[in-house]
Order: sequence, then C-alpha cells, then structure tokens
Amino acid sequence: MTAENDAQPDRTEAFMARAMADWGDAVYRLALSQTRSKADAEDVYQDVFMRLYGDATEFTSSEHLKAWLLRVTINRCRDLAKSNWNRHRSRANDTSPRHTVAFDPVRDDIAELVRDPRDADVWDAVGQLPDNLRSSVHLHYVEGYTTDEIARMLHSQPATVRTWLSRARARVKDLLTRESERTGAHAALPSVVPDPRTHRDQRKEVPHD
Repeated sequence: MTAENDAQPDRTEAFMARAMADWGDAVYRLALSQTRSKADAEDVYQDVFMRLYGDATEFTSSEHLKAWLLRVTINRCRDLAKSNWNRHRSRANDTSPRHTVAFDPVRDDIAELVRDPRDADVWDAVGQLPDNLRSSVHLHYVEGYTTDEIARMLHSQPATVRTWLSRARARVKDLLTRESERTGAHAALPSVVPDPRTHRDQRKEVPHD
C-alpha cells in the first residue's frame, strides 16, 4: 500500500539518480511507444521524473516504484495525446476524431521500440492501435507484466486487459496481413509471452495501491 501526506518526500539526489538508472529506459520506451515521437517521449520522461520528485508515495520495493512510474507515464501520454489531438482538431476543424497517435516516419525510430529489428513491422502496426490496446501490448510483451498486474496498473479488470490483448493481436494481424499482401513479408504478435517469473529483472508482484 502507499501512504501520501502533505510533507515533502525524502527524494534525495541519490534516490532520483537510482530511479532514473533503474527505470529510466523503461519509462522512455513506454513513452516512445505511446507518443511515437522522440521529442514527446523526452518531454514525458522529464515530466514523469519531476512528478516523482514532488510525490509523497512511499514505495515498498523497486518494483513498486517501477509500476508507479509506468502508470504515470501512461497517464501523461494520454494527456499529451488529448492535447495534441485538440490542437490538431482546432487547426483542421476536424469533426471526425481519431483515437490513435499518428505515425510520423520523420520523427519516429521504430528500431528503438523493438529488440529485434525484424519486428519493426509488428510494432509499427501496434503504434496504430488505440491507446488502451497499445499500452497493454507494451506492458505485456515488452515489460513482461501479467494481465493481473496490468489491470492493477491501469485501474481495470484482468478480463478487460485480456480482451484488449486479444483485440490487439487481431488488429495487428489484420494490419500485417494487408502489409504482407503488399510486400510479401509476414510477422505477428505471439499469443503468449514467456513466464514473467523468468523475466530478466526477476520481478516481484506489483503492489496494489
């Protein structure tokens, strides 16, 4: 559990440096996958750690801190997407809203989103998904979280997360099928991921706030 109060949290320079060293890459990866823009991802990164510095949450473990950072990252990306969409709508007077973040080939570097460059087409397709599907895919396939853990992070239900992942796989498959018909390439999201207990950072269960 977390405890918050009005007192200034003890966020020492050493604490912040360790947090950024341990989880800065995860925050940036998630921000980049959500915003599809290096500049926006860097802004989100700064905002998230500034929020950490001023927040009074008492973290029970390093994994609790990581889960908090990723949850704040997702929320900040959503706020940014809404702001960008509102500005775009105002400029274009667009009355048919889109719920995805547009892919910009000039600003994006897909290779930074994936561990294997051969998966670039998959993650390009993931970038076209609605934000709830996109964030679930990233947390599940990149960070290795279970559906129960993702549900707690996104304040949802495990069954809902499983539905999001199922829809994401179907949507990605459809997008890649269209692309393969055009280019002859074949790729897809796996239906399962390795057991999180064997994940490289040997995570403990995400605490429930």
